[in-house]
Amino acid sequence: MRTNLDFSPFYRSSVGFDRIFDLLENASLNTDSGPPYDIVKLGEDAYRIVIAVAGFTEDELTVTHEANMLVVNGAKSENEEVQYLHQGLVAPTSFERRFELADYVTVEGAKLENGLLVITLKKEVPEEMKPRRIAIRSETTKPASKQIEGDKAA
Repeated sequence: MRTNLDFSPFYRSSVGFDRIFDLLENASLNTDSGPPYDIVKLGEDAYRIVIAVAGFTEDELTVTHEANMLVVNGAKSENEEVQYLHQGLVAPTSFERRFELADYVTVEGAKLENGLLVITLKKEVPEEMKPRRIAIRSETTKPASKQIEGDKAA
């Protein structure tokens, strides 16, 4: 099911949300032709993406972290010596899978084990961007005013 939504009314009444609207538009355009994958939340700020890449070697896979984007490419080298009568087990010759990452999410590492590409991610918000508590002071003790001349009773 594909629907084309018009976000132009939101653009008129919001500032700084362009990225969110781009995400919504791109989500409807995303075709799911690559290998299956899981996204797992391991903790408060830790994530893991697991992609089934059976048949690919480490040399045939590339993981690239761009600005707020994780791109996984797989490019199989063609083996001209093999002639398939039916090709059901061999992975597709190439794929590209893109994952939109939130701000401050970094890629900690990637490993290939048992036909699964495991990518670990961590969200590290800079200290100056974290919420901080502001102390509230009350003025219960006002400084005593000094009188220079005149009566105090006036």
